[in-house]
Amino acid sequence: MSPETAPGCEPGSILVLADSLSFYGPVGGLAAHDPQIWPNRVGAALGRHVELHARIGWTSRDIWWAVTQDPRLWSDLSTADVVVLAYGGMDSLPSPLPTALREQIRYVRPASLRERVRGAYGWLQPRLSSLGWPMALPPAVTVGYYEKVRASLAHLRPELPIVVALPPTHASPYYGYAHPGRVPTSAAIERWAHEHDLAVVDFFPITSVDFTDAPETMNPDGIHWGLRTHAAIAELVAPAVAAQLPGGASEVERSG
Repeated sequence: MSPETAPGCEPGSILVLADSLSFYGPVGGLAAHDPQIWPNRVGAALGRHVELHARIGWTSRDIWWAVTQDPRLWSDLSTADVVVLAYGGMDSLPSPLPTALREQIRYVRPASLRERVRGAYGWLQPRLSSLGWPMALPPAVTVGYYEKVRASLAHLRPELPIVVALPPTHASPYYGYAHPGRVPTSAAIERWAHEHDLAVVDFFPITSVDFTDAPETMNPDGIHWGLRTHAAIAELVAPAVAAQLPGGASEVERSG
């Protein structure tokens, strides 16, 4: 019996695993319960509670670590009716300094040296980004982590449906307005998703149009989105999520 039909039983939640694009708005980060961010817009459209696990800078590797190490995520997974994998954008960004080294900048001491190192990296990054290499994570490595996440979720909840979001684009001066890694990363994720018969939505078309036609609505960093984009992404994701929920067709009708 589905949660919708079981007497006295509340429907399960939507579990979203994501990066900062899920909770940043036009002027900065918003709280996980803010109704304006796209995951909560999806939840409101479908009458479902949303559990958002996300952090700025998260790649597919960080998501894997969260899945294996965060007991709050394990708890939320036990009551989820569907999981949305909405990350991969960070994986596809150019990273002139190998990720393992770049992530160590925060640990450099003393603070004055750390700031000089960070400043040097900030100067080099946009100038070398057009090379497109190295990337934060190569497509094959990204897909490897996606599969680890999928296999782990399937081991714990084999019946749990998954919706996969393909990475968006950016228009950021911090990356020299370059994003050559998006196409190979997106293609690899999409192939992997189809191999496992997972539902797919693509964040690229909406973000490409909004960064081009309405840049004034977006975050000035050229990476994060405005509320108009959050609304459009929610309209894209909601029907795909609804189709995976118990009672699929009726959920799709209600989301419309």
